[in-house]
Amino acid sequence: MARKPGTEVLIAAGREVTITNAAKLLFPAAKVTKLDVARYYLAVAEGALRGAGGRPNMLVRYPNGIDGEFFFQKRAPESRPDWIEVVELKFPSGRSAEELVPRDAAALAWMANLGCLELHPHPVRAEDLEHPDELRVDLDPVPGVKWPQVREVAGVARAVLEELGLIGWPKTSGKRGMHIYVRIEQRWSFDEVRRAALTLAREIERRAPKLATSKWWKEERHGVFVDYNQNAKDRTIASAYSVRPTPDATVSAPLDWTEVASCEPGDFTLATMPKRFKQLGDRHAGIDAKAGSLEPLLELFEKQGEGDAPWPPHYRKQADEPARVQPSKRKLPVIEIGRAKHKEDALAGLERWKKRHPEVAEHLEPADVLVDSMRGRSSTWTRIRVNLQHVPAKLRPAQEPLDPDEKTLSSS
Repeated sequence: MARKPGTEVLIAAGREVTITNAAKLLFPAAKVTKLDVARYYLAVAEGALRGAGGRPNMLVRYPNGIDGEFFFQKRAPESRPDWIEVVELKFPSGRSAEELVPRDAAALAWMANLGCLELHPHPVRAEDLEHPDELRVDLDPVPGVKWPQVREVAGVARAVLEELGLIGWPKTSGKRGMHIYVRIEQRWSFDEVRRAALTLAREIERRAPKLATSKWWKEERHGVFVDYNQNAKDRTIASAYSVRPTPDATVSAPLDWTEVASCEPGDFTLATMPKRFKQLGDRHAGIDAKAGSLEPLLELFEKQGEGDAPWPPHYRKQADEPARVQPSKRKLPVIEIGRAKHKEDALAGLERWKKRHPEVAEHLEPADVLVDSMRGRSSTWTRIRVNLQHVPAKLRPAQEPLDPDEKTLSSS
């Protein structure tokens, strides 16, 4: 059969995988094509499958590259090869979906052909969907916080984990933050794993209160936020070797702890990672042999005596969860600027607001601008708010009509 114009056929795991529109630029600045992405995942397949293989994966698709629309797809495409494995997941919403489970390099190439730049696996194996084997520590710096502080907080996290008999495996997020994965025995529920992650976040904050926070509400955060809610059921984050939608095509790079103090996120890209992988192998190669127990963390939760913390908004209210009332609605002087489907449109509205209120803008600190990525069922939109806590009371402007105001967007 004649090959269609613009297609390339890759051989992976003994299978032929067709890459359509192979020359399509997905990263214009870095000049990375769809074929480049597919070949990248074949080059690092062993490591990428250690992170995402054998797990249900949510698809995050960029069919027209990082400058185009992207969307989330929980359900595996109905039109798929018979060798692509799926498993049915049940979500907190009550819905269910068959998600893709990559098992070999061919599956990774097939996903790349769909425009899946990132790998977003759930922290469970396909054989046991109710008991995670992975606790995920997500270190998310607030605006204005520099990379050295992220590295410092990672060191605190490592120390806490080691004292509790657990091993942390660090990696860059591929953007501004860092992830630390902890293999655990498959004995605990999602709620228990989340509780352990919350305990860890609070202990990190206790040891480094000026550097890190466990506060859920953005208005209350400072430094590096330790996002415990990434361990709630149905949450996924970019796994090891995942390509990120950045101009330079950075990737989430597994690290040895000896590398953390000197590494920079920009050191690891789609162009540089294959050589590193060939020379050093997978820095997380031993992770599956180091599963630990959550019992020490769960015991510490009881000793801390702080109870539960807020859950993400679309989860059902928990019995012992504190009130879900944003601090901005209770005490902090937060105003909303705008809502938009596209982040750049929302940020343009913020700039217009600053021009109207230059005497206010000069008092704002980086963390006072709250850029919220609001996730719907299949896409995201952006909300911009401003915390006026550092603005003298007499200068604080009142809430104005939103600019932009895309009224189809919900605030929930």
